Amino acid sequence: MGRRRKGLPINGWLVIDKPLGMTSTAVVSAVRRISGAAKVGHGGTLDPLATGILPVALGEATKTVSHVMDGRKLYRMGLRWGEQRDTDDAEGQVIATSAARPTREQVVAALPAFTGFVEQVPPRFSAVKVAGRRAYDLARADQAVDLSPRTVRIDSIDILTSEDDAQADPDRLDLLITAGKGTYMRALARDLALSLGTVAFMDSLRRLSCGPFDESRAISLDSLETLGHSLAHSEVLLSVETALDDIPALALTEQDARRLSLGQPLALSAVLSRETPAWWTAEAASSPDTVLQARSGGRLVAMVRIDGGEIRPVRVMNL
Repeated sequence: MGRRRKGLPINGWLVIDKPLGMTSTAVVSAVRRISGAAKVGHGGTLDPLATGILPVALGEATKTVSHVMDGRKLYRMGLRWGEQRDTDDAEGQVIATSAARPTREQVVAALPAFTGFVEQVPPRFSAVKVAGRRAYDLARADQAVDLSPRTVRIDSIDILTSEDDAQADPDRLDLLITAGKGTYMRALARDLALSLGTVAFMDSLRRLSCGPFDESRAISLDSLETLGHSLAHSEVLLSVETALDDIPALALTEQDARRLSLGQPLALSAVLSRETPAWWTAEAASSPDTVLQARSGGRLVAMVRIDGGEIRPVRVMNL
C-alpha cells in the first residue's frame, strides 16, 4: 500500500500576486503552510525580481499544470538602456556600456523582427540545463556556459512609455509583451538593444496574466494568511476546471466515466453516436497535440486524447 500524503485534500487553483524578491518555490511553500493542502505546485516560474500572476495548483489541479504553463502570458517589462549586465537584469554586474540611445521610431521599426516565432538564446543565469547542470550554477562558478538558441513565440510587443516620459527619462523604456511558453524577457531586452546598436538590461518585470488567470482573480500572500485553513471554502479558490476553460469537452455517461477513471479507453464512435459536440472536427480532435475534457454530469472526469478511434485518458481526475 502506498504511503498516504500528509495534509488536507484541497483541489483547485489560487492566483497569487507574487511579491518582489520571492522565489516561486517559496510561494508554493507559503501556500502549503497557510492552507495545509497535501499537494501544491505552480503553473509557471517567475524570477525573484519579477512580480505578478503566479497560478498555484492544489490537489487534483496539479494535473492541469502543464496546460497552464503552455498558455499565453502577458508581461509589462521595463528595460534600461546603456548597460549590459551578466544576468541581463538589475541583479547582475555591468559587463558593457554604451552611450547610444535609440529613438522611439527606431524601436518601433525593430520590433517586428522580435514577433512571431523567433530564435532566442537563454540568459547565462537561467535554469536551462547544460550537460546535466543548471546554467546559473556554471555561470556563478565562472565556468563557460554554451547555450543553444531555441525557438520561442512572441505574439505582440507594444511600447507603453509615453513620449513625455521618454524625454524625462531617456534611459528607460516600458513594453507590453504577449508571449508563449519558455520566452525569456531578459533575453528580449538584451537582443532588442543589440539590434539597435546599443545595450540594455531588464530592470523590472510584472506578469499580468498566465493562461486563463489574470489580476482580476489575484490575491496576495498576506490576504491568504487571513483565510488560513478556511481556504477550501473560500471564493478565492478556483475550480480545477478553470485551467481548462479553452479546452473542448466530451459528454460521457456515468458508465463511460467509470471506465475512463479506471484507465480504460472508450470507443469514440459510441460517444459521438449519443451527441456530437458543436466544436467537433475529426482532424482537430485527433491531432496528437489536442487534449480534450471528458465530463459527466458537470464533473471533470479526465483529460483525454483521441487515438485510433478511441478516447484515451491522459490524466484521470479524482473529484
